[in-house]
Amino acid sequence: MHAEPAMTNDPIQSKLLHKLDKLREDFQKESYPCHQKRKAILLELKDGLLRHQDEICEAISQDFGHRSHHETRLLELMTAINSIKHTVKHLKSWVKPQKRPVHLLFQPAKNKIMYQPLGVVGIIVPWNYPLLLSVGPLISAIAAGNKVMMKLSEYTPNFNAVLKRIIHDTIGEHYVRVIQGEADVGVAFSTLPFDHLLFTGATSVGRHVMRAASENLTPVTLELGGKSPTIIAPDANLKEAVPRILFGKCANAGQTCVAPDYILCPANKIDHLVKEIQANFQRFYPTVEDNPDYTSIINDRQRKRLFDCLDEASQTDAIIISCLEDDYSAYREKQKLPLQLIVNAGESLKLMKDEIFGPILPIVPYESTKQALQYVATRPKPLALYLFSNDNSTIQRWMENSHSGGVTINDTMMHVGQEDLPFGGIGASGMGHYHGHEGFLTFSKAKPIHQKGKINSGQFVYPPYRRSLLSLVLKAFMR
Repeated sequence: MHAEPAMTNDPIQSKLLHKLDKLREDFQKESYPCHQKRKAILLELKDGLLRHQDEICEAISQDFGHRSHHETRLLELMTAINSIKHTVKHLKSWVKPQKRPVHLLFQPAKNKIMYQPLGVVGIIVPWNYPLLLSVGPLISAIAAGNKVMMKLSEYTPNFNAVLKRIIHDTIGEHYVRVIQGEADVGVAFSTLPFDHLLFTGATSVGRHVMRAASENLTPVTLELGGKSPTIIAPDANLKEAVPRILFGKCANAGQTCVAPDYILCPANKIDHLVKEIQANFQRFYPTVEDNPDYTSIINDRQRKRLFDCLDEASQTDAIIISCLEDDYSAYREKQKLPLQLIVNAGESLKLMKDEIFGPILPIVPYESTKQALQYVATRPKPLALYLFSNDNSTIQRWMENSHSGGVTINDTMMHVGQEDLPFGGIGASGMGHYHGHEGFLTFSKAKPIHQKGKINSGQFVYPPYRRSLLSLVLKAFMR
């Protein structure tokens, strides 16, 4: 069992520790649930999500000020449902112990790997995709046979209430405990001695979470963010590329960890690119203020952060181009902000250093593929990279000479929805993976088991060595 921390006088931490202890007790009573039980729990969750999908969509929309119900169904509900179906379909084969070969030196014997639940998994959920980023890792943790404690974002109280009710009515508190509260609860949550902790959120917060987890030697999976580049290769067709880029950037008003953060474009194509983006944005969203398809910036804090970036850029030589006619300042007191393109942005600007996480899109010129590769390589490794090209040598060059958590070629964000592909960051954008089989493995202990029978071949190398066959064994196997 995981070591307990020292006694605490913090009432928040004490309360959380009590809930963790209850889950540990429940885990000890059922430390290896059969795969049929795990599948049954997941199917109950799936039915609960489907029954309450209208409530989920409305609750998330209320938390954001407005978010399209279609976006929630497409980007969160459908993805979560497909994840459950994929997991249920493959779970029996994932749980089955894997046979491994035994070296001749150790025969006769058997080797296998047993995938054992870790215990109690902690999950810290962000606000931007509250359903997908809570249920996604929950699916993997339950599939692996664990109990779960989830800390939901304080920015999504309406959704939290719905999800807590769904989990209570389907999975039950013996399997999942839902925790709500402000930032102080999140801080206390990260100090708990979980058997594994998964955090999704900002890189700056991820550092604190990892530091807190290290006190308990708790292994962590960090799903962070970063500045995910979109590269327009010289051979790219802008009419084909731009709608795909816009969908990834404008979904959830850019409040997505894998949204395109900036575009690298051949210098001689920038004017054409800007016109294509403006035209396609106006086709997608003729207006934004009363448009049911366009999502609001979730709160005043995030809105202020975005306008601070725009105001800073406006004081420099950067060119700010709104994708609708009004200047960006016209939206300062409104919940929605149309996409703002930034050309000629200086590298010292916040929007060029920090993840944007909103409807602002810098466009950076380059003269050669070598220059573009160097631009990406000299910056922190991003969570996603998007390349638009149909030239195989260009694609191969980028795949071999760039690092990112994941890649989509000739589209954006779509790699995240592939259940047979792992999702995770690298370097500053995170560590570890989940989704599909990789999620099952992340929340399992791959326990190696070596089993011998009555015949013991080891006896031939027992002491006293002068009378054993050790010298023959060494001669046979050390050459």
